[in-house]
Amino acid sequence: MIMVSVGVFVFGIIYSVLLSFTNAKLFPKFNFIGLDQYERLWGETRWLVSVENIWIFGVLIIVFQMTLGYLLAVFIDQRIKQEDAFRTIFLYPFSMSLVVTGLVWQWMLDPNLGFSSAMQKLGFESFVFAPLVHQSTAIYGLVMGGVWNGVGVTMAILLAGLRGIDAEIWRATRVDGIPAWRAYLYIALPMIRGALATALILQCTSIVRVYDLVIAMTQGGPGIATQMPAIFVIEHITNRQNVALGMAAASMMLLPIVVLLAIKSAADWHAKSRREQRAA
Repeated sequence: MIMVSVGVFVFGIIYSVLLSFTNAKLFPKFNFIGLDQYERLWGETRWLVSVENIWIFGVLIIVFQMTLGYLLAVFIDQRIKQEDAFRTIFLYPFSMSLVVTGLVWQWMLDPNLGFSSAMQKLGFESFVFAPLVHQSTAIYGLVMGGVWNGVGVTMAILLAGLRGIDAEIWRATRVDGIPAWRAYLYIALPMIRGALATALILQCTSIVRVYDLVIAMTQGGPGIATQMPAIFVIEHITNRQNVALGMAAASMMLLPIVVLLAIKSAADWHAKSRREQRAA
């Protein structure tokens, strides 16, 4: 069963990449035209905007999710009371679909509802917080929804890493009088590289294929201000009936994930080799 699943997955990737070198339109066909689709792709304004947006969205998501996720993990690691309840609260947004998350944040960021309405009712009549309305700020509204949805699972991964640190190390830091914040920043953080790498790869994967959240919150607007590569791919395969160009875009989306996985695999292999050398 595993071999069948892997085979279908690999076949799908190879099939998609091959189609990107053809001139397939509505239906797939293997009339190869070289790199023409990639040249056309990087000349498309909509694609260039999508790439710029995914970089802005991705960098901000990674920074905020890793920072807040680690802070929440440190908070939970203090063996606080009602730990299970707090973990459930922090993980709850991740259990919601991105469509629901997008609709919730669309409502909260609506200028006539949500934050703006609540603040105006409290007496701040001139208060307006509606980032989704303006092209220059809409991408940051998406970041808010994305961070809210994913920070909990980042917290869970990093907490697992912290709980895997030997208790003797924590006792040694207390004996040496090292402040807790320094211990978590300079001692614990480097020791959970595996958990950090796992969280990073999961975040990068979700960033590259982000679609539901954008459609639910902005539908790629205003204008094309929040267009993403996944939207570009879906639109060209379905509405615009250009399978080859859509597959070229999908292949470009796959590239950074392959690079990240290759880097992680090389790092794991290097770490394993060093451990074996020490053991020998």
